[in-house]
Parts: sequence; C-alpha cells; structure tokens
Amino acid sequence: MPQVVVPVRYPLSENSRATLAKAVQLADEREADLTVLHVNLYQNNHRVSRAQLKTAVEDAFGHVPRTRYVVRSGMLVEETILDEVAAQDADVVVIGEKQVGRWRSMIRRLVDDPDIERFLREELDCDVVTVAPDDQPPESVPSGSSEP
Repeated sequence: MPQVVVPVRYPLSENSRATLAKAVQLADEREADLTVLHVNLYQNNHRVSRAQLKTAVEDAFGHVPRTRYVVRSGMLVEETILDEVAAQDADVVVIGEKQVGRWRSMIRRLVDDPDIERFLREELDCDVVTVAPDDQPPESVPSGSSEP
C-alpha cells in the first residue's frame, strides 16, 4: 500500500495544519496509509506523546483513516525525519514551505546542490510535496463527514 509521511509540530501550528491538510488529501486520493510524525528534540524538555499528537490531529481534522501517529526523539529534526521517511519506505513526503529552508541548510552542508526536493527524490526515491501555509483550503472538513 502507498505510504505518505508528514512531519508536524506540536501543538499544531498554522503551517502544520496546512501541511497536514495536504497530506490527508493526498493519502485519501492515493488510498495510501498516512504517517503523522512529530520529533521530540533531545535538547528540549518538552515531550509529546503519541496520544497527544493523535488527539491534536483528530481535534483539527476528525478521525483520519489508515493513519499511524509516530513520535521520535532526535538531535536534529531534519535528520530524524529523513530516517523515518526511509524506514517507512515512503512514496510521498509532505513538508511545509518553512521546513524546506531548514532542510536546504542541512543538505547544503552535505552536498553543493541546495535543491532539497531533488535530493530527497534521489536519496529516498519518493515524491516530495511542499506546502505553503496559504495552500490550505479555507475550511478543513473532517474525513468521513459530508459538506453542507
């Protein structure tokens, strides 16, 4: 089954909501499993549980079928995300526009070419979808509900 991975912040920011909305849409269109990922940084004292992450997503979007909630710990958010994307053998990774800049800086330290989308496609063999905060539809409709 196809796999979509979406890293998000907790609590969900406006950018995370837009990114998550796109990931939910793509997973539904492709009949894919969805992995919602949050990274707890070792250097921060704030720890988020899977239950907290799931509750936040379901409060914002309703029940999202075929969704797995993952919380990983790491020193670098971007590296931890790459590890999870590779471990899930993701077909699509959905990242926020703001995150692209942070990933670009990290990749620039590794290679001369700052094209993060191409790097991820080549290294992870997956599609990369970048979402700007204004890409979110005006109103999120929870999966399984009908619009009026």
